[in-house]
Amino acid sequence: MLGTYLDILRYRQSWKFSAAGLVLRMPMSMVGLSTILMVRAEYGNYTLAGAVSAAGIIVMAVCAPILARKVDRHGQLRVMCPAWTVATLSMCALLAAVVVHAPEWVLFIPAALSGATWGAPGALVRSRWSTILHKPGQLTTAYAFESAVDEFVYIVGPVLATVLGTAFHPATGLAISIVCLAIGGPLFLSRRSSEPAIVPHDPDVPRESVIRNPVVLVMAATYIGMGMTFGAMEVALVSFTEEHGVPAMGGILLAIFSIGSLSAALIYGARTWRRPTWQLFAVGVVAMAAGMSAFLVADNMWLMAAIILITGLTCAPTMTNVNILVQKSVSAAKLTEGLTWMSTSINLGVSLGTAVAGPAIDAAGSRGGLFTMTGAGWAMVLLMLIGLPTLRKTDAAPAPKLPLD
Repeated sequence: MLGTYLDILRYRQSWKFSAAGLVLRMPMSMVGLSTILMVRAEYGNYTLAGAVSAAGIIVMAVCAPILARKVDRHGQLRVMCPAWTVATLSMCALLAAVVVHAPEWVLFIPAALSGATWGAPGALVRSRWSTILHKPGQLTTAYAFESAVDEFVYIVGPVLATVLGTAFHPATGLAISIVCLAIGGPLFLSRRSSEPAIVPHDPDVPRESVIRNPVVLVMAATYIGMGMTFGAMEVALVSFTEEHGVPAMGGILLAIFSIGSLSAALIYGARTWRRPTWQLFAVGVVAMAAGMSAFLVADNMWLMAAIILITGLTCAPTMTNVNILVQKSVSAAKLTEGLTWMSTSINLGVSLGTAVAGPAIDAAGSRGGLFTMTGAGWAMVLLMLIGLPTLRKTDAAPAPKLPLD
């Protein structure tokens, strides 16, 4: 299994841009949480802390596809170098504003600016893999590896933000995020050999958004449902652990889910799958919904942990197949935008899931949140089934994996 990943990481020194992408993505799991901890500590207000954090996330969801379209038209370096410079300076401004206890309205300006210029680093990394890998099976391996990297980021990031924020200063997590962006951005952009080529715009082709592509639309709708399950799960597990008298276990249970997902990503990407990607995707979506339904039978912490670990195994492989289907359905000139819409959709779903699960938990305890998560899971299945005929048309059974050049 290890050899499969070493092969693609060695190919044209791909490990360099992938490693830079790891550093670049660390803030994804730290900025929101660190902002909440920092603002709460300085202003004593969770409502303000949540609002400032949400402002950055909402603006990012709106602006990321726009930045992605610019990247596809003008290149990663030309667009993201100034964008990440603004993002870095904006996060510095947010940290400074909180430390000097600036007026509350001031905090929203740098938070929004950093969100607007952050983009979707994961999409940028995956588009590079699509540029340099062309033989069957290679891209599945690369995308699975990047899904594992995402899970690693979401395991380590929150721990760093909370542990270091408690031990030193609540702003420590944001400071680390600034350093990661300031180092990871230039390292990533400096790898010019793997940067996707700019495809000249054809004036006879209308400049419409890739979200109008039927496959991208199906994937985005399914991802909104998936994001809702994640958002509801996060809130429901916090409530579940509080009801069982071990509130500290909430973060551990979420980490167990990510560990299961990371492990499955590495196993999934290391082998060749001969079934069409759309079939693998459909099986993964149904398996994920079934696993989340099993959360309802857990009446103790050990059983819940076991169910979460098993359900986590369905996550990264399914997300890998989503990226593969998007890559197959859009032109190279619009790939970054297509992949970015996936990030935007899942972030939107997480926000919706959190918003819906909160009142459900207030009304019925943790089971209210778990029922919300289960309902969102089967809504995800329904959206997938509606779009399945469209997915069949874009996919074909993969050929056997060939060795690298």
